[in-house]
Amino acid sequence: MAPHAGSRYTFCLGVRDDLGRLVLTARVPYGYRPHADTRVHLVAQGDSLWGLAGLYFAPLPRACGFWWALADFQPEPIVDPTLELEAGRRLFIPSLRVLTDVILSEQRRRASE
Repeated sequence: MAPHAGSRYTFCLGVRDDLGRLVLTARVPYGYRPHADTRVHLVAQGDSLWGLAGLYFAPLPRACGFWWALADFQPEPIVDPTLELEAGRRLFIPSLRVLTDVILSEQRRRASE
């Protein structure tokens, strides 16, 4: 079974280990790269990756589910998304175009195989 197209595991392959169990290969995050349409968000008290993904990626179905793209897109990726974001922190937000045409692109998936 392949991961869902919007999943952060889209670029992983399912392989069998020595015991025959299906496991995913390592996930290579997109990481931060400067784009002309990247925005900067100044974190306010109570902001979360889920809420910000819902705000910035609202046109997409289940926009909050793209929290992982925000976590990966930072110059120093956010490893634990359950930790509270520090108020005043600057977060780099990829545009909807970068998310759909670059981060989630089929071409990128093929290149990672």
